[in-house]
Amino acid sequence: MIKELIVVEGKNDAHVVRLALGEVDIIWTEGYGLTKKKLDYIAEMANRQGVIVFTDPDTVGEQIRKRIRAHVPQAKHVYLTRKAATKQGDIGVENAAVHDIRLAFAHIQQEQVSLVENFTIEDLFLVGLVGSSRAGENRLALGRMLGIGDTNAKQFLHRLNRFGISRESFYQAIQEVRHGERS
Repeated sequence: MIKELIVVEGKNDAHVVRLALGEVDIIWTEGYGLTKKKLDYIAEMANRQGVIVFTDPDTVGEQIRKRIRAHVPQAKHVYLTRKAATKQGDIGVENAAVHDIRLAFAHIQQEQVSLVENFTIEDLFLVGLVGSSRAGENRLALGRMLGIGDTNAKQFLHRLNRFGISRESFYQAIQEVRHGERS
């Protein structure tokens, strides 16, 4: 059972998250209309019970996540893939299947207090996550496995380091993706 306050963008997001996770504590930001008062409340709840940010995998969702991160750096994050959140061209948590939400919450990420650069762009290049014909496809698969979402190469690298993904977890996920390619 998740004890933290879950932050989503809208009422429909809250509904589908409760279908997936049961009676969890949720607040919605009402889209990008996130007020200072709500940010302060989220910060207070982060100190009391913890906070998990679960926004849409789109530009507005990332902007909301960034605002919360600036105000509540101890917040945890959960990412949903664009594919799982898309229905008839519309991107949003409310479009995701219960199974995909549960899978996303199996990978709750906590930002590191001090950012340590475990990975460089060269690491991504060496394993074909940059500069290869399948780089984007492989980043999508790895982002899902590692729970860091869909990203371009620069964001992927940043999230690997920001969330303290270990080299062991990274290379294990690489092997799983490569094994899946051969199947």
